[in-house]
Amino acid sequence: MTTRAEAEAVVRAAYHAAEGSVLDVEGFRNLFTEDGVFNNVVAGEVYRGEHLGDMVTVMGQLLPDVHRELHRFHVTDDLVTVELTIEGTFGGPFPTPAGVIPPNGAKLSIPTADFWYLEDGKIKEFNCYVGVSVMLAQLGVHPDFAAAVAAATTTTATTTAR
Repeated sequence: MTTRAEAEAVVRAAYHAAEGSVLDVEGFRNLFTEDGVFNNVVAGEVYRGEHLGDMVTVMGQLLPDVHRELHRFHVTDDLVTVELTIEGTFGGPFPTPAGVIPPNGAKLSIPTADFWYLEDGKIKEFNCYVGVSVMLAQLGVHPDFAAAVAAATTTTATTTAR
């Protein structure tokens, strides 16, 4: 079992490796067990093996000055939980299903909760919950509720007519 101090040090090293001024993708990956996994839970994405550092690269491209402000840090045995804010300046580009949002210099401050599960001093599983709706609003992307209601009404009318 990993000590509290060791567990905290491993997770802090992962955050450091992912800072915009550092972006040490290989160092980030090396903190994981051989079968380690990074779950970007809100986006439904799973990263393993050589892809463990992909989100570090993506965040570095999206926010070249990316910084994680760690608000609350809790260690319980081999579980480290962190409440944080991902901060940075949108340097994009940001691909979306509707096209690419070009860089606009927006200052982002995205609420996030991370759960790190360690095994023998390495990261076995990392579950990241990013406040995507907040991030999109800060980028100027707002939901189109009218289109959603219209689509639902059309679907309901079509289903009822059958």
